[in-house]
Amino acid sequence: MTRSPVTGTLRVELDPPVPADRAEYLATRVFFVSETILDFTLVWSDDRVHAVDLVLDGDADRAGLELRFAQLVRSDVLARRQVDQQVLWSMSPATPPRDVFGELLASGTAIEAGDGQIALGEPVLSLLDTLDRLITGIVREEFEPREYRYPTLIPTSVMARSGYFRSFPQMMMFASRLHGDLETYQRFRDRLGTGENLPAELKEYSGDFDHCLPPTMCFHTYHQLTGRTLTEGPTVITARGKSFRYEARYRRSLERLWDFTIREIVFLGSRAEVLDCRERLMLRSRELVSALGLGGRCEVASDPFFVDAGLVERVWAQQVLRLKYEFRSPIEPGRDLAVCSFNFHERFFGDAYEITGADGAAAFTACAGFGLERLAYAVLCQHGTDPLGWPEVLAG
Repeated sequence: MTRSPVTGTLRVELDPPVPADRAEYLATRVFFVSETILDFTLVWSDDRVHAVDLVLDGDADRAGLELRFAQLVRSDVLARRQVDQQVLWSMSPATPPRDVFGELLASGTAIEAGDGQIALGEPVLSLLDTLDRLITGIVREEFEPREYRYPTLIPTSVMARSGYFRSFPQMMMFASRLHGDLETYQRFRDRLGTGENLPAELKEYSGDFDHCLPPTMCFHTYHQLTGRTLTEGPTVITARGKSFRYEARYRRSLERLWDFTIREIVFLGSRAEVLDCRERLMLRSRELVSALGLGGRCEVASDPFFVDAGLVERVWAQQVLRLKYEFRSPIEPGRDLAVCSFNFHERFFGDAYEITGADGAAAFTACAGFGLERLAYAVLCQHGTDPLGWPEVLAG
């Protein structure tokens, strides 16, 4: 570890170095090592990343950062098995994509409301609703779905049951409140009046974390069906709602938001039933992508598990067994984003939430999620911000 003479910078040597084919993944993990990291640069030598140059705030634990990076590289980055890219299908964009977020800000269509939070106006609002209408139209044509509007908050115990905390601790966001007693209210009110050290006061007077913000909508569905026996299959449930993921400093434009909207479709039933549902929805989604004139590719993917030795096999299995597909669409040359995914969970959630089929065994589940802001952003980057230039399917 070599320290720069300039305060606030640090070079962390990586031993062993990270091969080139894992460098991109390493870059997606750096900001989760510590909140004191403000920026970073990967240092290359002989087609390997030998070090990471960090820009730090004044309170950084420099010695601790070296240990954390060693753990990250050993137990996560290098522990993952590499699987060759498997593309199911691809389409070329009608026109070269270009990032239009600056235009959206300049016109007032997008407003940066906070970290990872973007307020949106017209014509993007109508675009979001139209895309959702097209997706739900497909779902209604193909299946017999039940649609719900779920609350935003979800019990923390429900999320714990899913195993999400172990797999994605870095993305969770919780909803807290003040301790429920008169003394706390009075003391908080009196100190709040000074306007000083508010974050510290909030931590001192709060501590109830019985609810959290859902990272996606399907957990509401599993909660709804906990302990139920599904006698007629397949069961298809869809919902649109707000989802929340802490993206640290990876937040960016409409690509990576802390607060975003998902249209989710959940399938429950036998293995054959849910795989058939997923396949049918993937085929119809390809037709939608074509009608939208979007370029991109549908490929085998894996979730961003925070990997330790116990999760390495799960990541590998997702890719080898084709449990997850993503459609990725370009937003500028050399950069794309996942706008929807199609997932098969085996009996994992059926077991976790004690949802059974007519045979008494745990139900199989699959789901599809469409990030509406991301899908809209792909449309904007490939067709422009003027609705007159959008595909006909988006008219009206």
